[in-house]
Amino acid sequence: MTVQEIKKRVEENRENIINFLREIVAIPSMNSQLKEVGERIIAEMNKLGFDETRFDKMGNVLGRIGNGPKVIVFDSHIDTVGIGDPAEWEWDPFKGKIENGRLYARGACDEKGSTPGMIYGLAIARDLGLLEGYTAYYFGNMEEWCDGIAPNAFVEVDPKVKPDFVVIGEPTKMRVYRGHKGRIELKITAYGKSAHAASHYLGDNAVYKMMAVITQIRELDRRFRLGMGSHPIQGHPSIAVTDVSARTASINAVPDQFTIYLDRRITSNEPREEVIQQIKGLIPDYLQDEIHVEELFYDEPSYTGFVFPVSKYYPAWLLDDNHPLTQAGQATIEALWGESRPLGTWDFSTNGTYWAGKAGIPSIGFGPGDEKTAHMRDENVPLDEVVAATEFYALLPKILKDGKVK
Repeated sequence: MTVQEIKKRVEENRENIINFLREIVAIPSMNSQLKEVGERIIAEMNKLGFDETRFDKMGNVLGRIGNGPKVIVFDSHIDTVGIGDPAEWEWDPFKGKIENGRLYARGACDEKGSTPGMIYGLAIARDLGLLEGYTAYYFGNMEEWCDGIAPNAFVEVDPKVKPDFVVIGEPTKMRVYRGHKGRIELKITAYGKSAHAASHYLGDNAVYKMMAVITQIRELDRRFRLGMGSHPIQGHPSIAVTDVSARTASINAVPDQFTIYLDRRITSNEPREEVIQQIKGLIPDYLQDEIHVEELFYDEPSYTGFVFPVSKYYPAWLLDDNHPLTQAGQATIEALWGESRPLGTWDFSTNGTYWAGKAGIPSIGFGPGDEKTAHMRDENVPLDEVVAATEFYALLPKILKDGKVK
């Protein structure tokens, strides 16, 4: 009876869910500017009768239903990457288009596509009495620029709540995901001595010092792809140079400083300090005093002016296949759609780096769409999945609590 009633109510709200998604993707929220899209989301939660709706101190959106002893959070980041050159888009990236049952728009997949289902799913669960014993939150947050900073603030600053369970709405192709690789962001700086390019031999070119290090980085990544350090579920670690900068007196002078920036994807079997030491080991012995490795640190203010300094270290995480939350997710799929689907993990990283990686809070992912379209100009999400995800979000708390449905 419960499953049929959920499906009935979701279908009755199909157009509301789709129109809500179209409205929020139409509101730009790049660079974590959440105010306008957050106001629209709060208005929808108010319409559906959430017990509490507000912005937190950082500028994220909170919606709460219930005051039960068990706390479950539905996490969806509502900021997006930029659009690049608008002229390169074949359609308005915010207005988007619907074609073959898919909505093409910036943020449709990554990750506004999970927001309507989470909000309507929680309201439907409440109306059907499926949230008894829970405090349930919708958490619409900023994530694109620093994974995990928003949930860190949720737990430690505002509202200062440590959830018992978290559901992350990043795209999973409508399967339960239970982890991903982590990453650490580093910079390596070579120091030299400036001189006029006409007499460059009087200086010490910092760029040349870095050449051997870059070659070693490329070789290390090749070895990762061949299987070195591979994890049986999370896959291969990786390393890439993602940005460079040179400090020079002029275009006609030898650079006295050259910096490269690294994205190092890490698996659960790679301790943080070992990763850093491995990178330091790429520097030749005779250059150890002239080339330095540093971890990056984030302390930029959010759009509200809130500052929450954090290291740019994002742990890998993996919830056990037999954990009650993982099993509840699989049981929810079975109850709703009469089939089993393989568990998965993301290739990219999510707020799970904090929820599960740092805070140890059991977390799973479930969301419409395929992460491979994220950040691309043809980013899209199947609208049938957006609607069907609502059923999952509505039923999961009940199955997690009782282990079954009627």
